[in-house]
Amino acid sequence: MPKSNNIWLNGSFDVLHTGHIKLFRYARMLAGQHGTVWVGIDDDNRISSRKGSSRPINTLKERMLFLSSIKFIDVIVPFSSDDELKHYISEIEPDIMLIGDDYRGKPIIGSEFIKKIIYITRDGKSTTNIIESYKEMYDL
Repeated sequence: MPKSNNIWLNGSFDVLHTGHIKLFRYARMLAGQHGTVWVGIDDDNRISSRKGSSRPINTLKERMLFLSSIKFIDVIVPFSSDDELKHYISEIEPDIMLIGDDYRGKPIIGSEFIKKIIYITRDGKSTTNIIESYKEMYDL
């Protein structure tokens, strides 16, 4: 039987873009046919406190609906604090965590419960960049 893995990734996933879809597809590939792709998602208050009062663009309920429609994802887990995030990771004990390479050399919440961390190079897309380009385009 082929190896199956529990894969963990987390983020805001406020405005979905192709970078997210490629990330989820890669996670599914790593999980294998019988593995599980777990996606942790920041709640609205957590995003506002980190990115400002104009965020999130989409509510937690809307973001969870978007994510639940993506075939590469098995389980979506909302969280509101570092402690809650760490708790989920400690319970799941993922085989692999996928995280942006901008976290290389920085503390990663729950890393002590993860067997392997894979740093992902971002493809230049980000929700913040998308929002800024729309603001410039429409003089907002």
